[in-house]
Amino acid sequence: MSFGKLYTFVGNARTCGILAAAKANNIQLEIVETRPAKNEIPKEYLELNPLGKIPGFVGKDGFFLSESIAIAIHITSQNEKTTLLGRTKQDYASIVRWMSFANSEILPPLGAWFGPLLGTAPYNKKQVDEAQAKVNKAIGVMEKHLLIHTYLVGERITLADLYAVGLVLRGFENVFDKKWRSEFPNVTRWYETVTHQEVYSSVNPTPDFIAEAIKYTPPKKQAPAKKEQPKVAPKEAKKAAEEEEEAPPAPKPKHPLALLDKADLDLDDWKRKYSNSETREEALPWFWENFDAKDYSLWRMDYKYPEELTLTFMTSNLITGFFTRLEASRKYIFGCGSVFGSNNDSIVSGAFIVRGQDAVPAFDVAPDYESYTFTKLDPSKEEDKVFVEDQWSWDKPLVVGGKEYPHADGKVFK
Repeated sequence: MSFGKLYTFVGNARTCGILAAAKANNIQLEIVETRPAKNEIPKEYLELNPLGKIPGFVGKDGFFLSESIAIAIHITSQNEKTTLLGRTKQDYASIVRWMSFANSEILPPLGAWFGPLLGTAPYNKKQVDEAQAKVNKAIGVMEKHLLIHTYLVGERITLADLYAVGLVLRGFENVFDKKWRSEFPNVTRWYETVTHQEVYSSVNPTPDFIAEAIKYTPPKKQAPAKKEQPKVAPKEAKKAAEEEEEAPPAPKPKHPLALLDKADLDLDDWKRKYSNSETREEALPWFWENFDAKDYSLWRMDYKYPEELTLTFMTSNLITGFFTRLEASRKYIFGCGSVFGSNNDSIVSGAFIVRGQDAVPAFDVAPDYESYTFTKLDPSKEEDKVFVEDQWSWDKPLVVGGKEYPHADGKVFK
């Protein structure tokens, strides 16, 4: 049964996070196609919201709500156990802060940047350049924050991420090209992490990265009418088309793990369980109950060169970079990597569940995977189970060579 109607259209920037929150909480929303820019606004919606702006929400009980942040919070709060609104009042306030920041400091100038380039608004070079500078300044605030944080708030995805990523998505589609992404690697990593979450990608289309930003093309002057060309006979036209037709591109090679038979455990089910449940109290018991050793294997990861590690936040970034380069294997891996210890005295270790029985096909997609050792774990051994649980819970120190290293920071690959 539908929880209510959402007046908007699929792909609207301020709606993406709402749809993801509804998906995460198994809430069904009826989308009522509404496009103010095309003057396609249902009459009943104008009676509720005379401004006609989207999105707008009407519950099955008649409760009406405008403003995207308010709607997103209302939808998310229907699940009293959700972690998308944080764990503390400070978390909640921080989530609202980042949502408001993206909505007011990034989205308006972003539209003023790429809109004129697409021809949806009048082009003025000075105004476009000013809008670009405003976007980059605001994105720079996020870039600095994400240097030492995986997500905007806490170490798990929240509504702040689901909402904000929808607002910056059009930038990646139109103007955040290869050069731009190299200047903002932390925001790019965060964007990829969030948009690849099943709760987001299953309800929101995500465009591919662009090599170059779109450029302004002045409208063409109307060409003089051409004389009508003699018609070509159908057979001759077909022959010419066949001669001009290029050979189709070669199919992309499949990931080696895609060739395995379908597993009984859907790894995405585990990823959702881990993201939305208390780790030790609920998620880990579910994992051991559903884990199947014939389809999956467990691995310990250790960084080979701890003597090279310096500041812990830099070591944490090392893990982030490695995880980013594992993107091609995202469907087949889940795990955590953590920094243990303190500045100039730390180690990196982690635990992963991998599709199949060999670690190499899963990890060799990252050029630096040889900087790590991967040791297969035996889930029937209590000490190996404890190691996995500690690595995924981040609440215990790690003892190596008789020395205890406290947990400093952790990253999740899911």
